[in-house]
Amino acid sequence: MQRLRGWAKSFVHANPTDTLSLLKDLNAGVSAAVSYQSREVEGTQSPSHTLNSGRGSCRDMAVLFAEAARALNFAARIVSGYLYNPTNPMGTTHAWAEVFVPGAGWITFDPTNRQMGGFNLIPVAVARDLAQVMPVSGNYIGTSADMARLTVAVQVTPHE
Repeated sequence: MQRLRGWAKSFVHANPTDTLSLLKDLNAGVSAAVSYQSREVEGTQSPSHTLNSGRGSCRDMAVLFAEAARALNFAARIVSGYLYNPTNPMGTTHAWAEVFVPGAGWITFDPTNRQMGGFNLIPVAVARDLAQVMPVSGNYIGTSADMARLTVAVQVTPHE
């Protein structure tokens, strides 16, 4: 945790500092430090593991960003939902973070895609910890031979 705190503080270039610039730099810093790696395994890596390995999924990068923001005394939360691509209306699952800035409210940061703001993000669940924001959960009763595959598709349509 000490390495994470030191890493996060390296983005503070002045005191006082411009809050939005600091958070943008932190968001870009996660993207620069971590290469995206798709992982089918449940759960997240610890922020320290993601930082040390330099690899992680979108949820790992979101958790790293949120914990780094918290190390700088910001309130941060994790969001789980879907990433919308206008050229392909089938959304993909995605995770990102939001930081509370007094006077501005919750601001979206997507370190995986180096974006601020959520024009293409469809939130499904939000909480302090990623384990609390599972967009889909449930149980299956049967044998492994009963079901070989499950596919979920999301289609985004304009709201009238």
